[in-house]
Amino acid sequence: MYGRREILRAGAALGLVAASPWLYAAPASGLLTRKVPSTGEALPVIGAGTSGSFEVPAGSAEYQQLKVVLKAFFDGGGKVIDTSPNYGGADSILGQLLEEGGWHRQCFIATKIAADSRADAEAQWAGTLKSLRTDKVDLLQIHNLRDWKTQLSYARELKQQGKARYVGITHYLESGQDAVASIVRSEPLDFIQINYSVNAPQAARELLPLCQDKGIAVLINRAFDDGRLFARVKDQPLPGWATEAGIGSWAQMFLKFAISHPAVTTVIPATGRPDRQLDQLKAGHEPLLTSAQQQALIQQFS
Repeated sequence: MYGRREILRAGAALGLVAASPWLYAAPASGLLTRKVPSTGEALPVIGAGTSGSFEVPAGSAEYQQLKVVLKAFFDGGGKVIDTSPNYGGADSILGQLLEEGGWHRQCFIATKIAADSRADAEAQWAGTLKSLRTDKVDLLQIHNLRDWKTQLSYARELKQQGKARYVGITHYLESGQDAVASIVRSEPLDFIQINYSVNAPQAARELLPLCQDKGIAVLINRAFDDGRLFARVKDQPLPGWATEAGIGSWAQMFLKFAISHPAVTTVIPATGRPDRQLDQLKAGHEPLLTSAQQQALIQQFS
């Protein structure tokens, strides 16, 4: 594990130490959890993504900062980290960091198959295990429904072999949600991963209730709409009711909106900054948003 000295060294390398109270702040604890319907396993509602944020050179200043990010994440009760072999080497960086930090046992690794044939998937899978420095993963997902029939069958084989504990499918656009819903109706799945945010709440109309009915866990991506939501709220104060909901930032607001739907298991925002990681973890505590508060946000960002 990384102690205070290592954290300060990484922070100093990035010019963060002088005015960064988060380096000394106690980590969050007691994150809310949701159960995976197919097993009853409890997962923290705040997870992490790796797209963009983990696409850095090994050993670089950004890499050293990610050590601090992951320490904050795990110390704060985080567990689920989502990656993909399509994320510009992010899975390799994640694997190296988990090994160096001794965090493999604490991490629920969710990765993907992104291939167009069985042969390509087999080769990719071998590379995935090497990149992540492991012999198995927790969740194996079919990336954006790519060749999903072939790849879902292969993922199930790997599950039977004990190489993956869960299987699922993903998409990141509203235009893909009808196809995801169709598969949910016809195929036994452990997880889906979809987009859901204050400005893209369509999944709550049909897909999220459907997952509740079918007993399928849900990961949420794009809760910040790839950062575009922050541009919309620049210099805007939080709603007057934010304090009573335990919310101190717009990031917390957007994340708490996502986890306030009972079908949502975990939301997976990506960040390469320790201060933002600590802030995001704060969203994983009670109280959740009321229906009226959720609707107020939808109206505000529609």
